[in-house]
Amino acid sequence: MDETQYLLAVTLVAAATTWGLRALPFAVLAPIRSSALLPYLAERMPVGIMAILAIYTLRNVKLLEPGSVVPAAVGVVLTAAIHLWRGSMLLSVGVGTAAYVLLVSLVFT
Repeated sequence: MDETQYLLAVTLVAAATTWGLRALPFAVLAPIRSSALLPYLAERMPVGIMAILAIYTLRNVKLLEPGSVVPAAVGVVLTAAIHLWRGSMLLSVGVGTAAYVLLVSLVFT
């Protein structure tokens, strides 16, 4: 096989693989759309994702250091309060994150 044929074969294999990987989610999701699984996941996934995000974020908080606990606690409480008040995940996470970053950067340096 000469170089031109080799490059053509590699290009065709790469194109077929790319097309197949892009088409696969649509082929898999088509039967799921009519099942009861999708509404169930749509209802419960945001809570699970937020719980995982909170655990991941707080995993390195050192409980004996005020410089670590206070910003994290203020961020969590502020995030929960704004979410309960406005019901907007984007707003609550943004404000909580901003408060945490400001406390860590300006107060507990």
